[in-house]
Amino acid sequence: MKNNVRWGLIGAGDIAEKRVAPALRDAQRSQLVAVSRRQQDRANEFARRFGIERVHGRWEDLVADPEIDAVYLATPVDLHARMAIAAAEAGKHILCEKPMALDVADCDRMIEAAERAGVRLGVAYYRHLFPLVLRLRELLAGGTLGTPVLAQASAYERFNPPPDHPRAWLLDPERSGGGPMFDFGCHRIEVLLDLLGPATRATGVTTNAAFERSAEDTAAALFQFASGAVATLTVSHAADEPRDTLDVFCTGGSVHIARLSGSELRVARGGVESDETHPPAENVHQPLVEQFVNSVLDGESPVVDGAAAREVNRVLAAIYGR
Repeated sequence: MKNNVRWGLIGAGDIAEKRVAPALRDAQRSQLVAVSRRQQDRANEFARRFGIERVHGRWEDLVADPEIDAVYLATPVDLHARMAIAAAEAGKHILCEKPMALDVADCDRMIEAAERAGVRLGVAYYRHLFPLVLRLRELLAGGTLGTPVLAQASAYERFNPPPDHPRAWLLDPERSGGGPMFDFGCHRIEVLLDLLGPATRATGVTTNAAFERSAEDTAAALFQFASGAVATLTVSHAADEPRDTLDVFCTGGSVHIARLSGSELRVARGGVESDETHPPAENVHQPLVEQFVNSVLDGESPVVDGAAAREVNRVLAAIYGR
């Protein structure tokens, strides 16, 4: 049994530089040893900054590298399935950016490839390990708030980049899958499924309220869960006021999070309110990477595996009416 996991990073964009590469480098029992990026000069500079030994101009060469145990896919969504399947066939474990793929059929192909090869497949829904979400899960499971009946989530951020912006691909549904509902709405869907259980119904509306482009700039979704609870999710690239809220109402109380990426929540029960603080990790990707490393080395299951991420894609398809 190896003492650590040797990573190859495919893609070296903004999120990879700010969060993913530092997490792969700094996590326990983890080594970042290779990177792949099409622009060779930028790949070399990225490798220099993070002390990476090897640079591959072609992602196929990184996947074939015998000195790599696992790959992190930090690429546009349309590339996930092809890259993940190739990595699995090369015997590499896979941690993939969210959402998992463009559609459920690609998710199934990724899962089947990983199972055939006997490798781990995880998807980077890092909010699953947020201290706020862990505490909310604990409160709901404890029963002191009664039965969950309604949840409301909202996520708004102004985003309409020009065509030459490095993240402009997010506005091309053929590459990204959709607008804000597909991009960061998927994170909230994963949280709702985690907290409230399987969704039996999901529907949605998407619109371009402010920007003329292929991807929606605003969307809303309505969910019903097997438990009988319902939830709403609203997302927008067009609203001027940023928002990142989650409220869960139960038969015996409620929990209110003013900023899901933050550290504070308020519990209301029996007419009494109490505030709690649960700060996230300095690098929010690092707990996810460390858990995935444990899954490879110690036999744990990835905290968000292919099946769980596939369910998010199934719900997204229902929201978009696909």
